[in-house]
Amino acid sequence: MSLQRDYPWVKNPVIISAPMRLISLAPLAVAVSRAGGIGFIGAGTDVNDLEAHLQEASKLIEQEPIEGASTSTLPIGVGFINWGADLNTSLQAVQRFRPTAVWFFAPHQSTDLAQWTHAMREATKGETKVWVQVGSVQDALDAAKLCNPEVIVVQGSDAGGHGLERGAGIITLFPETADALKEAGFEHVSLIAAGGIAEGRGVLACLALGAEGVVMGTRFLASTEAQIAKGYQDTVLRARDGGVSTVRTKVYDILRGTTGWPQRIGGRGIINQSFLDAKDGNVTEENKQAYAEAMRRGDLGWSEDGRLTAYAGTGVGMIDKVQRAREILEETRRDVGEQIEAHGMTIDAKI
Repeated sequence: MSLQRDYPWVKNPVIISAPMRLISLAPLAVAVSRAGGIGFIGAGTDVNDLEAHLQEASKLIEQEPIEGASTSTLPIGVGFINWGADLNTSLQAVQRFRPTAVWFFAPHQSTDLAQWTHAMREATKGETKVWVQVGSVQDALDAAKLCNPEVIVVQGSDAGGHGLERGAGIITLFPETADALKEAGFEHVSLIAAGGIAEGRGVLACLALGAEGVVMGTRFLASTEAQIAKGYQDTVLRARDGGVSTVRTKVYDILRGTTGWPQRIGGRGIINQSFLDAKDGNVTEENKQAYAEAMRRGDLGWSEDGRLTAYAGTGVGMIDKVQRAREILEETRRDVGEQIEAHGMTIDAKI
């Protein structure tokens, strides 16, 4: 498996922490990689402080090296939201610290991915591997042809945060994408599953679909290493019935002022009063003022009748406690093993 080749410290099944903007920073990324996963810093759209985050990660790893990791690259990745991130600033940070992977998502036009891919590979002499996140079969084919990435992250519609407003769940999206890429001659690209995966049963289902690994984002919102407000984290722990209690919408982006996203992308978050007050997605000045007031309330802005955004996927209903990142990975791997044993299943080397 190419994941074991490129990331020799990982344990099976391979679990990746999503590069959640402002939340997945050095402590979480390093903790996940140290526990045998692949941790990503969420650089997002503003990369001015990326060098500082990578410096922190480098120091954490220097203090306690990750067993099995290569010394030629930093054993964490960085995720970029391409419509807003500055390429030159990003290049400087990546060239200096050489993270093991860069993850691209949401360009204004797909050809931007080719520019970023070429620049990153040239700056790191190919040592930093290219990952591209997609939400449709066509996007996967476009990314493969433009970038020939080492990894394509196939994100189903259950994912929290930002993704395609129209898309399929991972159960149908992944195999159709895999078949299309194989037919087009891109069978060598590693495929990772994302979207709604929060525990061992979901991981095992994705492995059965053929995924080489899985991404979890929402689950790591309830980690001690996440840079997250307590009010936001408490909202995640309270949520149940994630398919009903979350919604993909542009309302939260309008209220937060993050309106640069491509038109076909929306953000999935937990339904709150701000969303309920936005009739048919129309955000009034009164709603904006109420949101601003909620921000001044701090953690109380996420109370049960709160208004602040809590991005989360449909798997949120299965999360009921805060754990260290290592505990999350160990528990998930244990759950996978127990499911295999309970059902007399046989899975290949991905386990």
